Amino acid sequence: MNDLILSLITGIFVGGAAALLGSLMVSRRMALAGDALGHIALPGIGLALLFNFDVTLGAVIFLVLGIILIYFLNLKTSLPMEALVGIVFVASLALGFLIIPGKDLEQALIGDISKVSFNTAIISLILSLFAIFIIKIIYKKIVLLNVSEDLAKVNGIDAKKYNFIYLLLIALVVALGIKVTGTLLVGALLIVPASSSRNLTKSLKGYSFFSAIFGILSCIIGIIVANYFSITAGPIIILISSAFFLLSLVFKKG
Repeated sequence: MNDLILSLITGIFVGGAAALLGSLMVSRRMALAGDALGHIALPGIGLALLFNFDVTLGAVIFLVLGIILIYFLNLKTSLPMEALVGIVFVASLALGFLIIPGKDLEQALIGDISKVSFNTAIISLILSLFAIFIIKIIYKKIVLLNVSEDLAKVNGIDAKKYNFIYLLLIALVVALGIKVTGTLLVGALLIVPASSSRNLTKSLKGYSFFSAIFGILSCIIGIIVANYFSITAGPIIILISSAFFLLSLVFKKG
């Protein structure tokens, strides 16, 4: 199986999962959290590069640790989630720059999906499907939590439990997205497709569906264009996604 096919398989499933999760993040006004969480993975990526194991595994480990730390800090303080994410983000960023070898820094920041192996592509596919499955289960519950935690509690929804699951999903999808766009651009992989979808539909079902479609199309077109011109795919994917957003403004509803 050639590199382009493996890149497309990874991009399609990761892009779809990221955009679907991004639709929840935009609704919850956590648009910048995905970007910040991408940088929390930097120390894990650095260790993976130093000790020669998969960068996605390194990213997942540090993202999960970061999410757990943010979650418990949130229980101990009245500071908003964005502030806690920011604190962990800057500490991780500083640590990551110290650990990552200079020659590998560019790849860590903007990714290189063209080098995806067969095993990595299959793992990305399976984990993306798992993320999509869990997102579908909790989607309406998280939306209700976004509207009102008190109303969610009345309907028997455990806010702490679902918030924790939601944060772990963000960690997983961000870790997968780093392979596609790197830590610097992964936030856009989640947020831009969802923002485009929000311009085009007011229904919850349509919003999640078109978010995923925009995410998938951005990855497909971006990877093919990057392969044709022999350039890094990550920035092209985000530029294509941004072009979809600008186009969605033309057809914006309401």
